[in-house]
Amino acid sequence: MASSRPHIAMSRDEIRDYLDSHRILILTSNGPDGYPHPMPMYFWADENLDFYVATFRKTQKIKNLQRDPKATLLVESGKVYHKLKSVLAYAQAEIIDDLDYTLKMMDIIADKDVRLGFPIILDGDMKLKSAKERVIVRFTPEKFITWDHGKLGGKY
Repeated sequence: MASSRPHIAMSRDEIRDYLDSHRILILTSNGPDGYPHPMPMYFWADENLDFYVATFRKTQKIKNLQRDPKATLLVESGKVYHKLKSVLAYAQAEIIDDLDYTLKMMDIIADKDVRLGFPIILDGDMKLKSAKERVIVRFTPEKFITWDHGKLGGKY
C-alpha cells in the first residue's frame, strides 16, 4: 500500500496559516536524565517559520536548551482521526537574553493571543517585572513533518 504522506503534507503557506491560527505548542527539550521534557508554551512564528517563546530564564527547559539546543516543537489539533492536523518541527534553539527584545516579543505573542480571543493583559509595571525574569527562545527549524488528514476526504 502506498504511503499517504505526500497527500497529507502541508505546503509552506498552509503551515504558516496553521501556526498563525494556534497559540500553544508543545516544546520538547532533552532533559538531564535522558528523558524528553515536553512543555506547553504560547508562541509566535515569523514569516520565515522561526518560532518564538518567552519563558522564565531559570526553568528546566532553559537549562536543557543551554546544554543541548536541539528541540522538537509540535502544534496539533483535531479530536477524531479524519480531522487530525499537525506541524512537527525539529529545530535549533537560540536563547536571547535582552530586556528590550523580550518586551517586544512578549507584546507580539500577546497580540496574537488577543487576536485569537485569549487576551493576556499585563500593564506596564507587571509586564516589565515579568520581562526582567524572562528570556526569548528563537527556534530555527531544520525540518518539518506535517499532516492534514482532512485532505484524505475520509479515505485512508
